[in-house]
Formats: sequence, structure tokens, C-alpha cells
Amino acid sequence: MTYQIQLKIEALSPLAIGRQKPGGSVSEAESYIPGTVIRGAIASEILRRSPQPEPGDDFHSLFLSDTAGIFQNAYPAIAKVEDKVTLLSGEVGVLPATAVSSKTNSGFKSNPKNHGVFDTLIDRFCAEGYNHPYDPNCPVDGGRVEPYGGLYSRVDDKRYYQPSIATRLLTRVGINRRRATSEEQVLYSIEVLNEVEGKQDTTATYRGNILVEDEELAISLTDFINSHTFRLGGSASRGLGKAQITATRSTVTATLASRIDQFNQELQKRWQTWQIFGEPHQDLLADRTYFTLDLQSDAILAENWQRTTVISPTMLQQFSGVDDSSLQLHVAYTSYDYRSGWNAAWGLMKDVELVTNKSAVYLFSTAQPQLWMPALERLQMRGVGDRTSEGFGQLQVCNHFHLVFREKAV
Repeated sequence: MTYQIQLKIEALSPLAIGRQKPGGSVSEAESYIPGTVIRGAIASEILRRSPQPEPGDDFHSLFLSDTAGIFQNAYPAIAKVEDKVTLLSGEVGVLPATAVSSKTNSGFKSNPKNHGVFDTLIDRFCAEGYNHPYDPNCPVDGGRVEPYGGLYSRVDDKRYYQPSIATRLLTRVGINRRRATSEEQVLYSIEVLNEVEGKQDTTATYRGNILVEDEELAISLTDFINSHTFRLGGSASRGLGKAQITATRSTVTATLASRIDQFNQELQKRWQTWQIFGEPHQDLLADRTYFTLDLQSDAILAENWQRTTVISPTMLQQFSGVDDSSLQLHVAYTSYDYRSGWNAAWGLMKDVELVTNKSAVYLFSTAQPQLWMPALERLQMRGVGDRTSEGFGQLQVCNHFHLVFREKAV
């Protein structure tokens, strides 16, 4: 059984969560708290109190074992609702790469000025199956649409909001190490995430999860987090990064089967709707079950020792341990970037990694769905690719946003 520790992170000071691109001279701030930062902060606090961990103890179980804890990214949980910054109650997720919105009035309809957001994955798949061009337009004014990404939170089936945290630049004076005084003509700026938002000074809040497989470890880790204050990110010696983390423990419930069933039911209905354009060359839905993999964090993927941005059928079978010759990849929507970082334990830069950006979408189908249900449940928990314990490679199967069609833009 997998135990989920839900984290509510409240910023008590600005957070310097750096995102320095390789070769760049300016350190940009991330728009969220990566799992690797949370993992490092908790590990640092444990080692500060117990400098000499022993084999078999909680530290080794949480960070070094084969079933080490999974530290997922913590995304902003506040948004502007009716001109007020409000703490969101719904789960925060990543919009799939197939989501689009109006070019001129983009955004969710929770803001009356916006024309809404909808998904194009299923309609585009059906259009290609019927050999028909697909070029959607805005359902409000008929104008052009463009890809629309970022985070989102669903309050109900009609109200969607986009969480965000503002940033600002802090200018600092360089210090002469020999004299321990300010150095002339040495100024630098740090981009940080604000600790408060809006006129009401709402505390900047983030939500994330830690997944562990041992109940006793989950209990002790929850108690440890709730009884300590942590420093997240860089420049801690300059007063930045102070945060209060509240942890709540629960068990992970299986909801995958119902999501896959709903996805296939809607796909079948949409396929029949497209019959107005004639008969397809091939019935792609006959005796097949479809599912999507939607990346909820950046992923580090490799095939045949080479970096890639596509999860091939062979890779998915290796990740899941399922042998299925009927598995097919129909389409992939991906983009890539580079990531590096700082290893505080070693005092060294981490390797520069080519990553597949979060929001990537992969559409698969299989003739043997019974083989995949438990395997996909495990993949949702453990992730795919390298460094999953640091939050990379987290995914969701059949994101419900794929069922938001053009005529029901939200």
C-alpha cells in the first residue's frame, strides 16, 4: 500500500528557487517548488539533527533505498478569484499540451473577459482517423486559437482557475571576503517568489505530496515535518527561503479504472459524431482501449542510452514490466528544455539534463487492457524515467481535461 503525505507549504519569507539555464548569467525563479528542493530541505534538517545516519534507519529508507520516497513538485495553490486572491480548495494540476485558448482573449471563463480553454486531443485524433483537416477556432468569436499552458485548479465542472505566484527582484551588495565589508561597485539581483499576494497580503501557499510505502515511516515523517520549520531554495543565509510546512497523511485510493472508462466512452461518442464526414478508412476503436499519459512534471527519458522526449511502446513496457505486443503509440505532443541544479550535500553542480517538459501528452491503445490497470496505477505513483524520487517523471493517466471539448470551453 502507498501512503500519501500531503504538504501545504506557506512562505514566511521570499523564496529563491533558482532556475538557471546552462550557459546563462541570470538566475530566474521557478514558478513552483520542485520536488528536489523539498527533498533536499527535509534531508538537510534530518542530517542537522542526526549527523550520522545508520544503515536501515528512516533516513536510508526515505532517501537511499530501492523504494525511496517520491517527493513531488509543490505547485501554487492561490489564484485571483473575483479580484481577490483566494486559497484554492481543489487539486492543482498541469494543463495538457493539447489545450488551446483564444489568441486575443485567452484564459478560463472564471474571468468574464476571457473566452475559455478547451482540449483538442480527441477531436484531432478523430479528424485524422476520418482523413479530415482539423483547425479549431474560438467558440465565442470564431477567432484564432493558440496553445494554452500552465497550471489549473478545478472547483467544479464549470469553474476553473489558474494559480500563480508573483515574483520580484531583490538587489544585494557584494561582500569582500577578506575584509567582511561591502565591496564597491558590486551589486547583484536575485529573482524571488513573493511571500504574500494581493492587497490582502494573502500568504503564498503551495501544495505537493510525498509518497512512501511504509506506514511507520509515513507516520514518523509526518510528525517530523509538522514539528519543524524549513528553509527552501537558495540564499538562506540572507534571510530567504523560510517556510512552514503542514503535513497530512492519507492512503492513496485507486480511481484509474473509472477515468479510463470515461475517457473511452467520450472517445467513442466523439468518433461517432465525426461520422458526418463519411466513413473512416479504418475503425481505429474496434476492440481497443485507449489511455493517455500526461506528464505532471518534467521527465528525464532515455532510450538505448540516448536522451529522448517520446515514451515509445517499448519504453512503456520496460517502465511497467508489462509484455504487450498489441500496445501502440498513436500520437505524442512534447517539448524539451534543459535543467541543472546544485547538490548541497556534495557542494557541486548537478549534471545538465535534457528534460521533457511537463504537460507532454502521449496517446496509447492496447487490445489487452486487463494487463495494464495495476501497472498504470504503479506508474502514477512511482513516475517514469530517471530521478523520479526528486519529482521528475510524475504523470497522470487520462487527465480529465481531455474531455473538455470546444463547445464546452471552460
